[in-house]
Parts: sequence; structure tokens; C-alpha cells
Amino acid sequence: MGSSRHLPSPSPAWRFALVGVLVSLPATIVINWLPNSQATLGGSVMIVGAFIAGGIAATRSTAAGAAGLRAGFLGGVVGLLTFVVTLETTEAWPASRVFFWVFAGIAVLCIAPVFGLGCGHLGGWVANVVTPRSKAGPNAS
Repeated sequence: MGSSRHLPSPSPAWRFALVGVLVSLPATIVINWLPNSQATLGGSVMIVGAFIAGGIAATRSTAAGAAGLRAGFLGGVVGLLTFVVTLETTEAWPASRVFFWVFAGIAVLCIAPVFGLGCGHLGGWVANVVTPRSKAGPNAS
């Protein structure tokens, strides 16, 4: 018999964050159709994706902030990767410029999850207001 190796399943917060990221991609396209809109992919993932992830997590009894935090981190990663891919360098950079961009990238990866956390909490709050859960118990009315 062959051994079946299973990859560990990601936590629910990571799954909801990934769903939020994927759903925010079409939302970015729609937002960019609005007049004077300059939405970036990383920003949309960080805000809209975290909001959606928090909403889904709240309806599934998972911490909305945790899903939003992870979606915010993924938004920061997407933003940095977008910057690196679109970067056009024709000459060597001095060490000070390299240090600045490394420091700025680390700052983005530290700040983006904070925005995701806030948007995830907001998405969870909206989900709880829109779809209130019934109280279970002997004295529930």
C-alpha cells in the first residue's frame, strides 16, 4: 500500500483571508472604473479583502480580526511584489537607496496588517449587524 501524505490544512483565519484576497481582485477592477479612482492592487487587498475576510470569519464563528490581519499582511506582500515587478532600474543604486527601500518594505509589511486588522474588525461588525445570530439556551426568547 502506498502511504498517503497529507499536507496540513491552513487555519480557518488563513482560509478566510485567502478568500477575501481572491474576492477583492474583481472588486479592485470595479473600483478602478469609478471616476478619479487610483486603487492599487495591494491597497484593495489590504482594505477590501480584509473587510470581506472579517465578514466571512464573523459569520463562521472565527475571529474577524485574525482573518483581517492575515489579509492585510497578504495585501502588503502583494503591494511590495507589485512595486518590485514594476521597478525599472537602469543603473546601480547607491547603498543608501537600497537601505531606504528595504526599510520602507519592512515598514509596509508591519503597517499593512494593522489596516487589515481594523478592516477585518469592521467587516465582522457589519456581518454581525446584518446577520444577527439567534441566542441559544433555555431562556432565549
